[in-house]
Amino acid sequence: MIDLDAVDLDRVPAHVGLIMDGNGRWANARGLERTAGHAAGEAALFDTIDGALAVGVRWLTAYTFSTENWSRPADEVEFLMFFNEDLLTRRRDELNAKGVRMHFAGQMDDPRIPARNLEHMASAAELTKGNDTLHLVLAFNYGGRAEIVTAAARLAARVADGELGPDEVDEAALSSGLSVPEMPDVDLVVRTSGEQRLSNFLLWQAAYAELFFADCYWPEFGAQRLVDAVADYQSRRRRFGSVE
Repeated sequence: MIDLDAVDLDRVPAHVGLIMDGNGRWANARGLERTAGHAAGEAALFDTIDGALAVGVRWLTAYTFSTENWSRPADEVEFLMFFNEDLLTRRRDELNAKGVRMHFAGQMDDPRIPARNLEHMASAAELTKGNDTLHLVLAFNYGGRAEIVTAAARLAARVADGELGPDEVDEAALSSGLSVPEMPDVDLVVRTSGEQRLSNFLLWQAAYAELFFADCYWPEFGAQRLVDAVADYQSRRRRFGSVE
């Protein structure tokens, strides 16, 4: 049962980003393989999605695999590739039934990503494209700097082709080249495991995000902890550089 008493449902952040950290450490603390932590993290993610639906969050972006994660042990990387594929095939119908639209952000042209994984992503996006209750973005093979570089390259190509003049280059023009151009700026970034950094996550979109660092590992997170983070967000004053 989710307790919403502490939350003003009229002031919920439109977009929440999740840095799901600590799966491996959660597993190690229990004498388990690191991959067991990633499996446990699935339940936490879907419970958190239910929390977002309950409180009225419109966009939720989950950092599922970063461009730096390729440096992890080969067996763990292989597990994560096929775990993501398996998750999509097992849970996409459930998400579709809840009105969740799935998006994917990241470097999808990377040859290291299994073709079947890309096919399942495309299928999930197609299946859910008519939904609008919650937009779920899975940031897979994602890095904020790489996303900005890609967007800048696309913008430069538009200028070179004469589609845009140099004086028309602005924030909106660059934003149109991001992985999910329609994604709004992030209002709240939540990171678990006690670490306090963005780790190359949504660097462009999180320019004015509030940051919430949860002192628990990701498998221990869930719907109620998300609601508590939203309540904390609502206690802050967002001035965006101005004064009251």
